[in-house]
Amino acid sequence: MASTPGILTDWPWKPLGSFKYVVLAPWAIHSTNSFIFGEEGTDLFDFLILPFLLWRMLHNQIWISLSRYQTAKGKATIIDKGLEFEQVDRERNWDDQIIFNGILFYLVMFLAKRVLPRAKTDFPLWRGDGFVMTMLLHAGPVEYLYYWLHRALHHHFLYSRYHSHHHSSIVTEPITSVVHPFAEHITYFMLFAIPMVTTLLTGTASIISYFVYISYIDFMNNMGHCNFEFIPTWIFSIFPPLKYLMYTPSYHSLHHTQFQTNYSLFMPIYDYIYGTMDKFSDARHESSLNKEESPDAVYLSHLTTNKSIYQLPLGFASLASNPNTSTWYLWLLWPVTLCSIMLTWIFGRSFVIERQHFDKLRLQTWVIPKYSWQYMLSWQNEAINRLIEQAILEAEGQGVKVISLGLLNQGEELNSYGGLYVRRHPQLKIKVVDGSSLAVAIILNSIPKGTTQVLLRGKLTKVAIAIAFGLSKRGIQVATLHQAEYWKLTQLLSSTESRLVLEKTYSQKIWLVGNGLTEQEQLSAAKGTIFVPFSQFPPKQLRRDCYYHCTPAMKIPKSLENVYSCENWCQGGVMSAGLGSVVMMAETSRCSSTGWNGDGDVVRWLAIRETQGSNGDVFEFGA
Repeated sequence: MASTPGILTDWPWKPLGSFKYVVLAPWAIHSTNSFIFGEEGTDLFDFLILPFLLWRMLHNQIWISLSRYQTAKGKATIIDKGLEFEQVDRERNWDDQIIFNGILFYLVMFLAKRVLPRAKTDFPLWRGDGFVMTMLLHAGPVEYLYYWLHRALHHHFLYSRYHSHHHSSIVTEPITSVVHPFAEHITYFMLFAIPMVTTLLTGTASIISYFVYISYIDFMNNMGHCNFEFIPTWIFSIFPPLKYLMYTPSYHSLHHTQFQTNYSLFMPIYDYIYGTMDKFSDARHESSLNKEESPDAVYLSHLTTNKSIYQLPLGFASLASNPNTSTWYLWLLWPVTLCSIMLTWIFGRSFVIERQHFDKLRLQTWVIPKYSWQYMLSWQNEAINRLIEQAILEAEGQGVKVISLGLLNQGEELNSYGGLYVRRHPQLKIKVVDGSSLAVAIILNSIPKGTTQVLLRGKLTKVAIAIAFGLSKRGIQVATLHQAEYWKLTQLLSSTESRLVLEKTYSQKIWLVGNGLTEQEQLSAAKGTIFVPFSQFPPKQLRRDCYYHCTPAMKIPKSLENVYSCENWCQGGVMSAGLGSVVMMAETSRCSSTGWNGDGDVVRWLAIRETQGSNGDVFEFGA
């Protein structure tokens, strides 16, 4: 919202929420029906409006994914600051302007067919004279009028009521370009309609010229707000006049940081004429192209469900920032989902999806292009290990200090919690961790005060054993249901076996659960039981009369920047133990100390280390 919202700020269909697309349905159904059954007065243009709107959405989504991928890599980034959940939520309605334009296209053509001669409204596919007229009208009246409209919008009266909403985003994304109040979009459409209406009235309009013109506007808008520079300087050296006819992403980014410069739409010539060109435009362009960043630490994750590609930060922004949102419409994209599965299977290699800053540390999240179900196939182990090993060696080559294996990338059967790679490459300088130590610390701190007994269920991983050890040291009894589990724990934790209990009931109110918890065991739990998972994946929630903790996670410190998407199934502003461990280990490596201090919280690294597994992780039982 603008600081003091004016009239016509909200979109008319805002109350419809995610059902807002129904406002297009009558127009789309009518035009399709008329085209198929040959109703008089209906032509190809009306029929193609809906496919064109879908193309515009795909075009914008491609820019969103490309921009986030480039800025995650840290290469040629313009504004090196982070996004926030607030901005993602504010820009969630970027598709409203596409709906609005679609309605206006349908409405204008509906009215034109009843006022103008049939010859002027029956568009051919292509007319060269109409296309040239469209480009000339854009370069002249449209660019000129937009420049002065834009300057007017920066007057304090209009800025506070409308345009400040757009400028709330200092770090821009492609979709920032269309995030404006409804009233602004009305004026923009009237402006961009000048070439289209003119060619319509002169009988020179064509389907291709209309659609190419709108696609050109989308392309330039997205490019100007993408926050990474890719236009080389040599282009302007070869053809100097081009600098007056085409802006660059870095050129427009200065408008979002300086506010009173670089007002032009796509052609900077009017900034040069009226003296509003920022004097640092050329320097910003060159410095952005030469910028490249290598991370200090990497968190190595993987895809989960088949539809998780859409929930990555590179996917749909609304899902990445709120993955628990209903995603029923993703079933409509099953052909894309199937293609993505095949492509990752054949051509897969790790890729970067996110980048954060923590004080002076540079962090990245990489993804192994394998799905959770592929980790369940033993014959896939070699391929998965090869991808993980390649990622570790690539990170080593980039000078990364720490890499944390997230989720199933650190399975015991797969790679002995990362120990496989350490044994294969004993000369590794990079620390390979799995977050188990931090997971133990988080679980221990999740046990309510006054607890005297807990039930341990699930596979006895090294995390489960360490939790049992930590609880026993605190005087809390650890109960198990099966004789084999009890004897294994007593052998491993002989000094604390008096705290281990073999139970036959399900009366405990605190259950520590991992992989292997059955549905029958959940249904047998007492009412009000608290399920605290220590595994990477949360248990299926079958009981409404019980409570479920999230997987081991902690609140993100304020000094961690660029957190604008949810990690796996965590809530916003929360990081998993795997990501947290890479932050702390990287900080420890940088400071060459035995502890980490962030936002007043001190995590002490105690001298209990796992003999098998990674070369950098430890168990933490301290405060």
